[in-house]
Amino acid sequence: MNTNLDGRTPLVLVSGVSGSATGAARSLLRTGTVVVHHDLSHLREGVVRRTVTSIAGNTVSERETILELAHGCVSCTLSRDVLPLLRRLHSRSSVQRIVLLLDPELEPEALCWAIEHVDVVGVVGQLDGPALRDVRVDAVVTCIDAETWLADATGDEAFDIDSESDRTIAQVVVGQVEFADALVVRGSENLDSWHRSRLNAVLTRLAPGVPVRDDRGNVEDLLLAVPTDARRGELTDAHSPLLRRQPSLDESSGVVLVEFTANRPFHPGRLHEAIDVLLDGVVCSRGRLWLATQPGEALWLESAGGGLRVASADTWLAAMTAEQFERVPPERQALAALNGTSVSVTVTPRLSCWCVTAIHSRLTEPCSTHWSPTRNWPTRNPGRAGMTRSVNSMKTRATNPNRLM
Repeated sequence: MNTNLDGRTPLVLVSGVSGSATGAARSLLRTGTVVVHHDLSHLREGVVRRTVTSIAGNTVSERETILELAHGCVSCTLSRDVLPLLRRLHSRSSVQRIVLLLDPELEPEALCWAIEHVDVVGVVGQLDGPALRDVRVDAVVTCIDAETWLADATGDEAFDIDSESDRTIAQVVVGQVEFADALVVRGSENLDSWHRSRLNAVLTRLAPGVPVRDDRGNVEDLLLAVPTDARRGELTDAHSPLLRRQPSLDESSGVVLVEFTANRPFHPGRLHEAIDVLLDGVVCSRGRLWLATQPGEALWLESAGGGLRVASADTWLAAMTAEQFERVPPERQALAALNGTSVSVTVTPRLSCWCVTAIHSRLTEPCSTHWSPTRNWPTRNPGRAGMTRSVNSMKTRATNPNRLM
């Protein structure tokens, strides 16, 4: 646990679509700790069931409140109840720690963003401002089911708790593991040695250095094992460093992290037509793309299972003004992929084939001579590429942007 005494109340987030998440959260219940859960299963009807559980001596107290929200959306739940409740609980002298058991609809990274950026107003006795004033994230614990997680992480089934959500289950479960400071795994004893080793290989590359326990272990001991350099709710962006905490690049049980870099831009047509190579057999992908037809603009690509998203990622360094360049962190790196070995053998040559060749350069406009992210770009706009394909829209997740997994 984080022992930094800054006056804020420690907050532990417990997430996961596995049923073990509830048990993990309740196992942390003790005097001074409250467990909070918002049940969003009836969110579409505008109803949220909030439960606050505490303990005094040997007596467990559970208080349930039915909340009616006019819009029935996740953002309303956060702004109108979750964040104000965190600030109110902080003001109670009897509360020494808050454990927030997240409904699967609430992703831990989105909640951490809200804690840091969304102002909470009107809390009696407190200045208006974000919940970060009063709480600090001590750990994010993600609970997974060993028997189903890898299939979920490589599939394309829709995550349909909210009818307006177009996320896939893969996008949700992969994001939960990537953002975790500790993992609770249920059912690993039911796997044979090969599947157990393969699951471990994926988890240690998605969340390197993160302590892992089975659901029969002590969650308090697991929190004590969280390393000092753990993420603890830290947010990143599309240009953050590659490969946080240096995961292994070696192959293990058919799983490997593949890095791809090139000094030529991608041909937009070829990339668009062959993008499925980043989805077939791949757990997830992250990367900044350089397109020949958009030389000044970096594009952000991310996928999980069968879900893919491509969006703008701001401006390349060479296209920035001096003022913009001064605000840029030094870590700008390339592209990587985590997938099965057989897939990695396919990914690298295919990615190379998608790049602009010397023949393309001779056939294109004169601006092709400037196609390098280390040189100045022409001021004219050569047109926008047709990178519009999206198997499933994916929320912009602040993860290391240059990984292909």
